[in-house]
Amino acid sequence: MCTDCGCSQVDTAKVQIEGEPHHHHHKHTHTIEVRERLLAKNDSFAMQNRDRFQSCGLLVLNIMSSPGSGKTTLIEQIAKSKGDRAHKVGVIVGDLATENDALRLKAAGATALQITTGTACHLEADMVSHAASHLYLTNLEILIVENVGNLVCPAAYDLGETLRVVLLSVTEGEDKPLKYPTAFQSADVVILSKIDLAEAVEFDRETAIANIRRMAPQAKLFEVSARKGLGMEAWLNYLQSLMLLEVCR
Repeated sequence: MCTDCGCSQVDTAKVQIEGEPHHHHHKHTHTIEVRERLLAKNDSFAMQNRDRFQSCGLLVLNIMSSPGSGKTTLIEQIAKSKGDRAHKVGVIVGDLATENDALRLKAAGATALQITTGTACHLEADMVSHAASHLYLTNLEILIVENVGNLVCPAAYDLGETLRVVLLSVTEGEDKPLKYPTAFQSADVVILSKIDLAEAVEFDRETAIANIRRMAPQAKLFEVSARKGLGMEAWLNYLQSLMLLEVCR
């Protein structure tokens, strides 16, 4: 997939050009080293996004996970929060196709826009910038970017978020943090999701948490079932505490 969308981060690429044979009766091979920071353009847009979001006092979450780990259900519960934890939530949703998730989130009370990426397996900062220009950011308090379901490519792209949140579903297995280290190493928060299914799938919680701690010792860890409401109190209280910080206003 990275080959299709060209999203791989390569600091040094070697391009071998095979030359024409001449009188030495052998072929010359030239090596060109191309040193280019392919993400420089994205980083520039991300910086602009971050300045823009901060000027609007927005808390911005970039939520990443494999497909089917419960991102949309988690966001639905944030949008449905009541009382002191009720906030005006905007969501930018990334998927290869369909507007299904955006429609679900609108029904939950969020302002939602869908980005359909076609073959691209991640969102980039300029995509988020363009989508955000269609939202009334000053009317929002939390902006959530639901990234394309993928634990590889999205990790390489700064979108200008305040927090990077990575979900790991109990149905995915305990070793996901070891298989996809970059996503977990860059996370501010790791959410172990669908914990109501842990017993049914014989999930080894102790091993999973050890793997998360190994790859993401810096991250705060929450264990939730958004569908059943388990653990959501702690997660929503954490978001509320961030909203109260001056840096997020």
